[in-house]
Amino acid sequence: MNPPTRLAIDGYVDAIPAPGTGWGTARFDLTHSPADADLIAPDAPDTVYTCTTGDPRIADVLLREIQPGDLLRVTGTLVQPEGPEAPARFSVDGLEVLEAAPAPVLYDLVLERYGDYVVVFGAGRDQVPVFTVLGQRVGLADNPDAIATLIDIHERVTGGDA
Repeated sequence: MNPPTRLAIDGYVDAIPAPGTGWGTARFDLTHSPADADLIAPDAPDTVYTCTTGDPRIADVLLREIQPGDLLRVTGTLVQPEGPEAPARFSVDGLEVLEAAPAPVLYDLVLERYGDYVVVFGAGRDQVPVFTVLGQRVGLADNPDAIATLIDIHERVTGGDA
């Protein structure tokens, strides 16, 4: 077995971290690109580290806050793989978010608020569902131009209770 090495690695998270095998643990893959692309072969592959942590504080951050595309710096102990096909294993005891991934943009669905009402615009659909901010369904407007009419009718029927 190869001896463990202590180091820090910067890399990107490719998938949402998952709970580990026990309480207060988590696992994730970290993709590390070569630091100086000018000095290595153009086809040099990225290195994927299989990371785990047994620190409940780090596991909590990983499971609640870390998203794909986040750039992290992890510190811990690296155990080199036994064979060329096996991933390197990294036991994380320190975590720093260097850069958060941009928030994903939802192109298929958009929520918009109209006072005490929320409407749901869907790509490729003319009809628009309308709800109160408390989640009560108001109805389905035939098109965006009919939203105000639907809300006015609901206001008259309910006496303005959204």
